[in-house]
Amino acid sequence: MAQVFVYGTLKRGQPNHSVLLDGEHGQAAFLGLARTLERYPLVIAGEYNVPRLLNLPGTGHYVQGELYTVDERMLRFLDAFEGCPDEYQRTLLSVQVLQGDGGPQEAVVQCFVYSTATYPPEWAQLPCLDCYDSQGPHGLRYHPGESRR
Repeated sequence: MAQVFVYGTLKRGQPNHSVLLDGEHGQAAFLGLARTLERYPLVIAGEYNVPRLLNLPGTGHYVQGELYTVDERMLRFLDAFEGCPDEYQRTLLSVQVLQGDGGPQEAVVQCFVYSTATYPPEWAQLPCLDCYDSQGPHGLRYHPGESRR
């Protein structure tokens, strides 16, 4: 089992959350709300308005998201889903659990995150968010994979 921090379309109530619930991909269990221990730029970028965590620690905001435990099968699925290692890279990150489901609160956990170190330089100049919502006031509508054809 591995722990994964999600900050974008995989969160509950977001367009791609259903992939975490699909047992065909493996198992995933919600552990709680969490926040990065370091600041990172979370931007909405690219042609399809995808939320992206740029691997630039120390800039941006403390990013809020959700922590999940996943089995090896789900982790392999998420690697493919996130285009790892070309579009995103799976790296280790420390997060603080803010509110857990039966687990310790305020605990610091090391987990995986899908961030990107390979991006056009102008993305580093985009407005940074501390929490992503596809319906947020940013007005940048996310385009799911099936609508990109």
